[in-house]
Amino acid sequence: MAPAKKTTTKPEAKAVEAAVKTIVQKAEEKPAVKAEEKAAEVKAAEPVRKAEETAKKPEAKKETVKKTPGRKPSVKKAPAKKAELKTSVCVQFSGKSYSEEDLVKIARDVWKYDLKQKLGDLTSIELYVKPEENMVYYVMNKDFAGNFYI
Repeated sequence: MAPAKKTTTKPEAKAVEAAVKTIVQKAEEKPAVKAEEKAAEVKAAEPVRKAEETAKKPEAKKETVKKTPGRKPSVKKAPAKKAELKTSVCVQFSGKSYSEEDLVKIARDVWKYDLKQKLGDLTSIELYVKPEENMVYYVMNKDFAGNFYI
């Protein structure tokens, strides 16, 4: 879009042209002067800035995360582990106390010494406790059934 032309007389046009030339010359001179002044200011302010930066460094220990444009960071989630239910069984009677581990240990000894089997062959143990008889009934590997006193 061109500026609208004014009708001016020749003396006014010459004055305007002279003013424009002086403005253009001053504009060309100022950036050079300003650049030199700025360089001097930067050199003078450099030690001050370095002192400020070193003072700020201990405070500025924040982790920065680099983001790539257009991609979301991939986060691998560990598979959720089901919380394992921990149980404990303890049988108490007549002043005696047997835990589940104690009864299983006795049943393994029966498997190994009484039944003359290898411990590696034992796959399942089912125990039935009858405190009124002081007896534990067992079924091992769904084939061997028996009992032992406690």
